[in-house]
Amino acid sequence: MSLREIFQKPVDRNIEGVIKADDDASLRLELDEYVITKEVEKRLDSFLDAYNNYQGANGVWVSGFFGSGKSHLLKMLALVLENRKVEGESALDFFLSKPTFKDNEILRGDLNKAVSIHSKSILFNIDQKADVISKTEIDALLSVFVKVFNEECGYYGKQPYVAEFERELDADGLLDLFKKKFSEVSSKEWEWARQRTKRMASQIDEAYNAVTGQSVSQILDKYRSDYRLSIEDFAEQIHAYIDRQGPDFRLNFFVDEVGQYVADNVKLMTNLQTIAESLATKCRGRSWIIVTAQEDMSSVVGEMGRQESNDFSKIQARFANRMKLTSQDVAEVIQKRLLLKNESGVDQLSGLYHDQSNNFKTLFDFADGSQTYRNFQDREHFIHSYPFIPYQFSLFQSAIQNLSLHSAFEGKHSSVGERSMLGVFQQVAMHIANHQVGQLATFDLMFEGIRTAVKAQIQRAILQAENHLDNPFAIRVLKALFLIKYVKEFKATLRNLCVLMMDDFNQDLPELRKNVEEALNLLEQQTYIQRNGEQYEYLTDEEKDVEEEIKNTEVESTDVASELEKIVFDHVIKNRKIRFDDND
Repeated sequence: MSLREIFQKPVDRNIEGVIKADDDASLRLELDEYVITKEVEKRLDSFLDAYNNYQGANGVWVSGFFGSGKSHLLKMLALVLENRKVEGESALDFFLSKPTFKDNEILRGDLNKAVSIHSKSILFNIDQKADVISKTEIDALLSVFVKVFNEECGYYGKQPYVAEFERELDADGLLDLFKKKFSEVSSKEWEWARQRTKRMASQIDEAYNAVTGQSVSQILDKYRSDYRLSIEDFAEQIHAYIDRQGPDFRLNFFVDEVGQYVADNVKLMTNLQTIAESLATKCRGRSWIIVTAQEDMSSVVGEMGRQESNDFSKIQARFANRMKLTSQDVAEVIQKRLLLKNESGVDQLSGLYHDQSNNFKTLFDFADGSQTYRNFQDREHFIHSYPFIPYQFSLFQSAIQNLSLHSAFEGKHSSVGERSMLGVFQQVAMHIANHQVGQLATFDLMFEGIRTAVKAQIQRAILQAENHLDNPFAIRVLKALFLIKYVKEFKATLRNLCVLMMDDFNQDLPELRKNVEEALNLLEQQTYIQRNGEQYEYLTDEEKDVEEEIKNTEVESTDVASELEKIVFDHVIKNRKIRFDDND
């Protein structure tokens, strides 16, 4: 039986590897296939309890590494709290049909209570919405929030002063009348014209004067010159909007990748803190901010230095609800969405497990001082993970994180690859789908899943090897060494590399060791890799790596002062005592 035949669903089916906040085309599929892991279940329970029983913290910080499912979780929360209809079925029904909610009465009750609170979700990727807003502007973060709120109200988001003009007309009950009058005098729809206000200025004035009974010219210029951005005013607008909707209504903001947007920018972090604080003060739990970030809050705040981090106790209090996604979450999602087995697959793998279970420790445990990774725990764990080996989930996560730290990826944010872990594992599963049961996924295959996201200069050695080496196995070993280059806890010895390259339970281990050794000798001879004692390392531009290490090392001012003190007093002056000779 081939591997393709053991899966419950086709491994080559369309699985959206990267969830986009603004993409509504696949909502049903995203709801259907969303997996609530055991860890997410615990954090979801905590969040729903806080949401139902407001205690001052109106923020949720969802963190996790590249491809861990942050955006998917954020989008699902936005849909279910609003209880949005998707193809005639409510988001709540999708959630309640999942095993987690069938088995957990408390969680089911908390979700029902949360959804019973009438709410509206504003879901957006902050970088996409900040298309015309420079991060260097003093109110950049607030500008994005104002923009999405104006769009939610039906006003023109890209120019806040135009939105303010519309809001005031709307408050006086004149907006619809203005639109109608404008259409009469200009033969154009207002939604078209508000993007071209300079060209349509005279018609705007004519329609405005007609509906208000005033006589003004260049009305929008006046709004432009008078418009001022204020977090307090924004919070007041939110509060007024919420009050108009009803006594129990909530307006919630779901912000994707806010961690990337505010990273290394103290002013933006302060803005986020003040927005959350103002909404808490004005709205009293009726407006929540749920954000995603690559790092957990303590890391983001901590990276700002000791002094700045002391100033951010308030934001940590506002975002007291933390939901951190781990490699364990990702492994469970991949197992349930991609690797579920059918009955015949379970039968085949049960037999394979009983034949091979005594060999797992010998085959898959790393030696030579390397970090210990999880092995197959039992029959169920084996069936859920196969054809992947448990260490691959954690090791690949570490590989991605460390490559990110060394700016290996292309794109706007160097720490974000183009593919999620789910997408990478699906590509590997498709690559080996025609192999026979008993064969395994090797670690080097993960490289193809991120190849297009890796900078050309970083993978230059692999590109050269593919063009000039006639040894395909050596090239595969080189790809494996590339992935683990910056994973310091993994010792790339001959023994451990053999584990990475094992592709069959019935593999001839002495022959594998011989092939890996020959590949390493060839790669070392051709200077694609270097050997340090018993360990092997993929070679990049070493000088650039050293430079990146220096840049990435944060030094506190107190440490600099201490080092200067040593240089001045111990090496320049050398004598810390001053003798005063009496002249008498």
